[in-house]
Amino acid sequence: MMTGAEALVRSLVLQGVDVVFAYPGGASMPIHQALSHELAIRTILPRHEQGGAFAAEGYGRVTGKVGVCMSTSGPGATNMITAIADAYSDSIPMVAITAQVGSSLIGSSAFQETDVFGMTAPIVKHSYLVTKLEDIPRIVREAFYIARTGRPGPVVIDIPKNFQEGSFIPDFDAPMDLPGYRPEVVTDTEALEKVLPVILNAKRPAIYAGGGVVTAGASAALREFAHRTQIPVATTLMGIGAMPEDDPLSVRWLGMHGAVYANNTVNEADVVIAIGTRFDDRVTGAVRTFCEHARIIHIDLDAAELNKNKRVEFAIRSDAKMALDYLNSRLAELGMPEKEYSVDNRPEWFGIIEEWKKSYPLTYEKREHEIAPQSVIEELYNQLGKQEAIICTGVGQHQMFAAQFYRFNHPRRLSTSGGLGSMGYGLPAAMGASVAYPDMPVVNIDGDGSFLMNVQELATIHIERMPIKCIILDNQHLGMVVQWEDLKYDSNRAQTFLADPRDTYDPTHHTESVLYPNFPVLCAGFGVKCERVVEPKDLAPAIERMLAAKEPYVLDVMVPHDVHVLPMIPGGMAYRDVVLERIAGDGKGRKASDLGKEIPSAL
Repeated sequence: MMTGAEALVRSLVLQGVDVVFAYPGGASMPIHQALSHELAIRTILPRHEQGGAFAAEGYGRVTGKVGVCMSTSGPGATNMITAIADAYSDSIPMVAITAQVGSSLIGSSAFQETDVFGMTAPIVKHSYLVTKLEDIPRIVREAFYIARTGRPGPVVIDIPKNFQEGSFIPDFDAPMDLPGYRPEVVTDTEALEKVLPVILNAKRPAIYAGGGVVTAGASAALREFAHRTQIPVATTLMGIGAMPEDDPLSVRWLGMHGAVYANNTVNEADVVIAIGTRFDDRVTGAVRTFCEHARIIHIDLDAAELNKNKRVEFAIRSDAKMALDYLNSRLAELGMPEKEYSVDNRPEWFGIIEEWKKSYPLTYEKREHEIAPQSVIEELYNQLGKQEAIICTGVGQHQMFAAQFYRFNHPRRLSTSGGLGSMGYGLPAAMGASVAYPDMPVVNIDGDGSFLMNVQELATIHIERMPIKCIILDNQHLGMVVQWEDLKYDSNRAQTFLADPRDTYDPTHHTESVLYPNFPVLCAGFGVKCERVVEPKDLAPAIERMLAAKEPYVLDVMVPHDVHVLPMIPGGMAYRDVVLERIAGDGKGRKASDLGKEIPSAL
């Protein structure tokens, strides 16, 4: 005999779960009691349910395994909704377990009752409300299967308290009952045969690889395909690391803040092979003009994504790895070996791309007495060297700087919120990454605004002895919103200054009385070492001290607030309408459509 809570915990063990991020409450106490007696699972207490859910998502993002989080009913469950939506947007495998009031009280507006099943319906792959005690083992088994198969995503299990406390003899081998769920996809080899000559006859081909390549474990196959065909590869933000960024065939990542040469390469190709990507608006800009002269081959596991945002000539439903493996085998049969990059392989096309790289490099302004935020990322990368590390970020300018100026040569080494763009993601996601890889450096790159949204998790990393390093690019502002204020609203500041407006803020003269919050003092309250860096000469040794520390460590790096993330394609505009220089308001009320500098086309 077991209680429902004990059966739930045993079911988690049988699914290979080794860590759960769980915050207790009245409705979930039986589950926490069961967890306290289970030695196979490490239960980590976050300091907010959102932090716990982001940590589970971070664990799933860097490992590919299912992350698990848990909360009590009512506000505990609703606090996890943002992270559940985030996992859904980025296709991250996660199981969120929520406690519920007793089944007899459901619908009565009982204390801490919320309709979690209904609230989360649009942002999950599936959700369960347990209505029968005996169903718990089967439901857990199904939830994990759904979360990790096909296109991964979050699954919610809502368990009323009376079913946690009830006793029964569980059947852990009960068969799954999923008549409508068929995640297995047979690769359409006939369709792949049709596109093979299109690829081989292209004069200016390009690969546009998304997060689906990472999810499918297809990174090695992608690199092999690129080298057999000698086709340049651009990734999305979610696909970063799918192609080593130090590979000469890589043109880094494309989109709103992607490299000019990445956007140009994809948009001016005559054949585009889009793999595991969904033609997101942050990549396409004006979707009508995106790759308007190309024959597009779209390979994706999710049939719903094919021809959804962009009509294409060849829509092929397939797992990315299966498709690439098949194409690689066919190329081998045709006598096309893997070759190192050489301009001579496609002299005209690669000559144009090399010219773009020279003309539009990722660069930034260096100032004498101020620390450029981009230089912080470069210094971190230089000091970490070639060792593998996991970089987590919040959301904002710092996120884009991290993606631009850190080189990622392996998949699942950048953990960031893409589709939903959730501020507050970085620190708790780093917790999940640190638990998954305790011997690997884990660095959270954050902004002062984003860091504060889950700053309470400093308590968790201190108590749990997680040696997470945090770099705060502290500009005292909501930097990305400030950038848009400069571009569209004549630099009028509308609630984007985070410090005390009664103080006079001079970014070149930082004083303790003006800077807010005082991060060294705040971190000390959590038992975490924090060092403030103001002068450029102090940056490198401060990063060296941070990386050498065996315990959690925060660097509060003061950076100017008037730095823009460049290049930038304003929303809804085409790749050639790109902003290359910082533009501040001049009182003329310019629109975004007036800001782009049309770059020359090679077409």
